[in-house]
Amino acid sequence: MKKLIAVIVLLSIVSCKKSEKTVTPKIDSVKIIDSINAVRTKINDSILSSRAYKDLSGTHILTHDMVEGKGEITFTKIGQDEYKVKGSNAVGKNFVDIEGTARMTSPKNLKFDGTITQSILDYDNGKLDVRKGKRNFSTKDGGKTFKLHESVNNAGFGDKIIIKIQ
Repeated sequence: MKKLIAVIVLLSIVSCKKSEKTVTPKIDSVKIIDSINAVRTKINDSILSSRAYKDLSGTHILTHDMVEGKGEITFTKIGQDEYKVKGSNAVGKNFVDIEGTARMTSPKNLKFDGTITQSILDYDNGKLDVRKGKRNFSTKDGGKTFKLHESVNNAGFGDKIIIKIQ
């Protein structure tokens, strides 16, 4: 029995002998953070793309109730749901020009920031009317047509400016 205890003590001393120091590789925290950020960016981009509204890029029809015929307005995409807008409708001395940026804020609203210039002979004998700043275009037909919401011009008359999406 004494020999058995001695053998067990000897084995336990040998087995508990401190082994060599283990070397753990250094982890580069910058690489980990970069990879996490890459994954987050991918997830955020997929969420943003799923929230995007109808793409309005292209050339569409611009009409004004006091200008006969149809003009053209071009939407050039500059960001998600954001466009550079430029167009005109002119017949004779009557004309309307639109230039600026537009951003879809909902499926029914298009926020315009820029300049609407018009000259209509029936309004102050064709005096040049310039409206600068933010305006709203809204739709009631699912985005087929957008009508200028703040339609009263500087002469006090209501304009019916409509963009028909093609």
